[in-house]
Amino acid sequence: STLLLYIEPSPRLTLTLKLFVFPISKQRPFLTKKKKYITMAHILNTQHLLTASGKKRNDRDDEDGVSTVAKKSSLMACEADPAVALASIRHEFGEHGGVNMSIEASATFTVMEPDTMRRMFAGELGPENDFFVYSRHFNPTVLNLSRQMAALEGTQAAYCTSSGMAAISSVLLQLCSSGGHVVASKTLYGGTHALLSHFLPRTCNITTSFVNITDHGAVADAIVEGKTQVLYFESMANPTLTVADIPELSRIAHEKGVMVVVDNTFTPMVLSPAKFGADVVVHSISKFISGGADIIAGAACGSEKLVKGMMDLRGGSLMLLGPTMNAKVAFELSERIPHLGLRMKEHSRRAQVYAERMRELGMKVIYPGLTDHPQHKVATEMVNQEYGYGGLLSIDMETEERANKLMTYLQNATQFGLMAVSLGYYETLMSCSGSSTSSELDPSQKAAAGISPGLIRMSVGYAGTLEQKWTQFEKAFIRM
Repeated sequence: STLLLYIEPSPRLTLTLKLFVFPISKQRPFLTKKKKYITMAHILNTQHLLTASGKKRNDRDDEDGVSTVAKKSSLMACEADPAVALASIRHEFGEHGGVNMSIEASATFTVMEPDTMRRMFAGELGPENDFFVYSRHFNPTVLNLSRQMAALEGTQAAYCTSSGMAAISSVLLQLCSSGGHVVASKTLYGGTHALLSHFLPRTCNITTSFVNITDHGAVADAIVEGKTQVLYFESMANPTLTVADIPELSRIAHEKGVMVVVDNTFTPMVLSPAKFGADVVVHSISKFISGGADIIAGAACGSEKLVKGMMDLRGGSLMLLGPTMNAKVAFELSERIPHLGLRMKEHSRRAQVYAERMRELGMKVIYPGLTDHPQHKVATEMVNQEYGYGGLLSIDMETEERANKLMTYLQNATQFGLMAVSLGYYETLMSCSGSSTSSELDPSQKAAAGISPGLIRMSVGYAGTLEQKWTQFEKAFIRM
């Protein structure tokens, strides 16, 4: 059981103390003698209630050694729908507090006593106790977004970075040592593939074996016991939309003592990799989570131990490499996350309809929501059904010339979408992957990854009405 001390201001501005004991496995409200409900929001925001007076929190962890942050996060991880956990994350506020969190734009922070600074640098006091030393380490506004990201992915903690690649590279550098080995999917975002195949071997002596992530035997065979430290893949591969069997891959890796890192950029809300065994979930927040194609940002979500290690003053990859997120960017993103679920539902709904209609036109379309997708069954077992199968689909036009011709018509003639890289925007974005986001791969690597010269990656937007946009697509297709 867990003890919850609920501090409630009375009409006379004195504090009324109430003590409750309840099993943490329960997820329903608890009725008090005064007929007031203690909801999940109260449980997850215990810290916020305790800081309403503006005083610092006690710098001790709970008696059992588990920090309040970890306990809150374990409760969040119980939620099947990420939106439930997200709705329970609130910024700290008190009397006359704003409904939106204030931007903490300071680079450095004051202390009231010299010994406090010593204790912060010794690691005795940290952001979990409301002690901040420098914004490259932790910033209150960025920490608020990090808590939202942890809630979204059902992990104990998260840290937000200046870009998605910053999150990916920092995680790999933290988990892998010199001479280490990574097993990775051969179908990855081009920047990640280049990091693993060129940069890390050259600078850090970290090598990678690329495998077909759907061939579980090949994955197991590629793991070198005592040397392999990470199994890395994308929940839905860029740009082929191959779906990884996260539970089975996690089982294979964990049996051999290997950490599982999953890039979930394509499927926030849709998939929750940590629920199926992933140790770390990374994101390019620039995409669906941002939604506006106007921000570059990333996040690494995982255990509290991992995040603390990455932020260690002496050996943390994030702390020492410094890919810090700006507090103003964190504020912007914090305001967008609450409606991420609504946006993802519409992205997915339109992608499903377009994919089905494109197939009726005789086009070669790839979408996990189609029953003929090779991993449709695997995807169905993992996705949060309320959010569909994601907002990405791919069309194979066979040749780059045909792909470019169709995209030109779709943008310039019918205004269906825009020729641009990236994804998650409210307008539909299209790019020929082989000559853009996967151009880092050589021809043989593209062939092995299933990326044909005419493969168009399409991020389905929600601007206009569905029928309006479909009419625009049909006109371009007929013109082809």
